[in-house]
Amino acid sequence: MENHVTGVTHVIQLAVAPVFLLTAIATLISALNVRLGRVVDRQRALQSMAPTDQVEVAQARQREFALLCRRVHLSYLSILSAVIGGLFICMVVALAFIGVLLSVDVARFLAGLFVFAMVSLITALTLFLREIYLAVSGRARLSALQASCDVPPQA
Repeated sequence: MENHVTGVTHVIQLAVAPVFLLTAIATLISALNVRLGRVVDRQRALQSMAPTDQVEVAQARQREFALLCRRVHLSYLSILSAVIGGLFICMVVALAFIGVLLSVDVARFLAGLFVFAMVSLITALTLFLREIYLAVSGRARLSALQASCDVPPQA
């Protein structure tokens, strides 16, 4: 009996690091969700604008809308990757406890799940960085286009 208690205690100690990683993933998902909400709000604002007869203004709006659509897609994929990474971390913790309770060697599975979790997080952060790049570079291009068309910049 004491052997199982010792094993469970050891697994609890080892599970602390993945639990902290889950907290970081939750913070990342929260930040991504806020960015996604802002982009969607901007899309709605663009859609609610009155139609214009100026071709340049209509084209500028269309370009901005296309950019916002790409940003929404990247944000969605980034959130999806972060959630998948979080699920893999949860499976690491659960499998560690199952391995101790059933006295099964699950070390290879744990390592594989952890690697998959890291790949998912790398993907999420890469997509997040790409979305930020689009936001910054796209905003500069749109500002230049709006200045040349005498369109007031949008907030």
